[in-house]
Amino acid sequence: WYQGESNAGRAYQYRTLFADMIRNWRRDWKQGDFTFLEVQLAPFKKIKAQPGDSDWAELREAQLLATQVLPKVGQAVITDVGEENDIHPRKKEPVGARLALAARGIAYGQKLVYAGPTYKMMRVKGDKISLQFDHGGGGLEARGGELKGFSVAGADQKFVWAKAEIEGEQVVVSSPQVAHPVAVRFGWADYPVVNLWNREGLPATPFRTDNFPMITQPKK
Repeated sequence: WYQGESNAGRAYQYRTLFADMIRNWRRDWKQGDFTFLEVQLAPFKKIKAQPGDSDWAELREAQLLATQVLPKVGQAVITDVGEENDIHPRKKEPVGARLALAARGIAYGQKLVYAGPTYKMMRVKGDKISLQFDHGGGGLEARGGELKGFSVAGADQKFVWAKAEIEGEQVVVSSPQVAHPVAVRFGWADYPVVNLWNREGLPATPFRTDNFPMITQPKK
């Protein structure tokens, strides 16, 4: 399943609509919980200098949710293959390779790492937030320099770019502008510029830890 762009303006609705479509197909085709693989939206549109809201990020969040609420649903994260001015990225090989890994792991039960780092939980420690991940594989790594793409906010919900460092199996995030952080976002943009991977060569999926109101509400 390599779709979702036209639903970005209704990302909140997609949180249930997408999962219900998968359930419906499984029910109608009477094949049980067959493996379903999806491709997360690629980066697209202009790169923004400051963190902010993004309907494309919300749609990616809805796509990720399907892998968490349904069995045998996998996804390929492609934050590294987007193009600012082309909604159809030209790099197709990484997409197919990651879908193949997911098929091997989910459909065929092979013991391998088939997903990139996926946010699991956070813990606030003073002026810092530590993040834990599933699918860390052989370890977390930053590709091409210091970690980037992380932002942090306090109770005022104003996100600013954060300093992020890998400490063991965790990422620790902070900013001198936020004395009492409460939430972190990673890759939360139409075109995320990010570089957190696992050592098996799979990129981390964008995420947010906050429960602030969705900016996109379903159309009535």
